[in-house]
Amino acid sequence: MGIPWIFCILIIMLIGRSLYDFIQYKSIHPRLHMREGHFSLEIFIAMLVVYFIIMVGYGLVYFILSFQGIVIVEHGELREVSIWGSVAHSIYFSGVTLLTLGYGDLAPVGIGRIIALSEALIGYILPAAFVLKVVQISSRDNDK
Repeated sequence: MGIPWIFCILIIMLIGRSLYDFIQYKSIHPRLHMREGHFSLEIFIAMLVVYFIIMVGYGLVYFILSFQGIVIVEHGELREVSIWGSVAHSIYFSGVTLLTLGYGDLAPVGIGRIIALSEALIGYILPAAFVLKVVQISSRDNDK
């Protein structure tokens, strides 16, 4: 009973660490570094990796919690799906929630609602963090 919660906590810690690393970002490759008025490929790739980690991480949290009776319902009713179907539903729901699309075809129940709210908040704030990081690096480069 406690093992799924331990996995969920570990996944959430991984998500938190990836967000922290993105916010504390330092350039790795000078060739990909942003020049004045140019796009930073390195920061963009870092943001995509963070989005992927968050989407898959939260998807795994939904999947693990589905074994505890906390499920995602489809069109307002419970449906029996295979394990791979459950993984696909969980990651799909995670992606739709993270990107704040909210199609409404899948919905969480129980504590899954609070988890979905936290994921949507991250998905809403992450683009602003990306813009702030680009502006911060650009202003630092202009100061040099």
